[in-house]
Amino acid sequence: MSTLAQTMMTARPADSGLAGPGELDRYSYPEPHAAERVAPPSWDGPDTELGRAGRRAAGSRGRGLHGQLVQQLGQMIVSGDLGADRPLVPEEIGQRFEVSRTVVRESLRVLEAKGLVSARPNVGTRVRPVSDWNLLDPDIIEWRAFGPQRDDQRRELCELRWTIEPLAARLAAGHGREDVQQRLGDMVEIMGHALAQGDGITFSRADAEFHTLLIQLAGNRMLEHLSGIVSSALQVSGGPVTGCDRPNEVSLTHHARIVDALAAGDAVAAESAMRQLLTVHPEVERVVPAPREH
Repeated sequence: MSTLAQTMMTARPADSGLAGPGELDRYSYPEPHAAERVAPPSWDGPDTELGRAGRRAAGSRGRGLHGQLVQQLGQMIVSGDLGADRPLVPEEIGQRFEVSRTVVRESLRVLEAKGLVSARPNVGTRVRPVSDWNLLDPDIIEWRAFGPQRDDQRRELCELRWTIEPLAARLAAGHGREDVQQRLGDMVEIMGHALAQGDGITFSRADAEFHTLLIQLAGNRMLEHLSGIVSSALQVSGGPVTGCDRPNEVSLTHHARIVDALAAGDAVAAESAMRQLLTVHPEVERVVPAPREH
């Protein structure tokens, strides 16, 4: 096994979304009218520790206060706990989550960039309809996958992968980049060792890296832009939806078949192996049919 395994384990820093020096002042959130203030969002639901618990959960992912608040508010918006019927008042958010106004305003800025909220003069900051959300944003994918829309999100991700990845495998077979193909082989080797040791976490990390590399090898920049979506799909599947979601010998075999087809420059075989991989589990066959063997 190459030293790539150690590199693969290294977490990639996420974009903080923080404003640069001097940007915060020009991005002021308007104060809502007094009439609107009497109807603040209902922060206290059945779980009165929701805010603090959310901060602890987000903190385990290595995020600061700003990222933690984005995580908590994003989850509440996607789950429907925060709706468009009431404004999001910075002071009330700050008091509820015990963070500064600056952290609140920066967090709302990030949520606005994701299409979840909008800030308008004399109206305040409000939740936008789902049709305005950036549904391809990795954070929104995650929040939907673990919220009330989890079934729809996972089905939609599966369908999207079925569209993207067989095409990527076909295109990758024609590029012959031995360095990337070697890295794909390394990922299969890592997955094999992880499977033998019962190490599901390492298997999943190598799996995600495999699919990201494959899309990059396709040589299509628009497809490459979607590689983060595939990674998110693998991370939030939450159950045996495709052959990638549960470490087993069948999944490993299909990954190896893809690598062999790429090495041989066989685009048809690479595409077929990817389709087989994405339809290993019977649950998927309700979404997409298994490919026919010729």
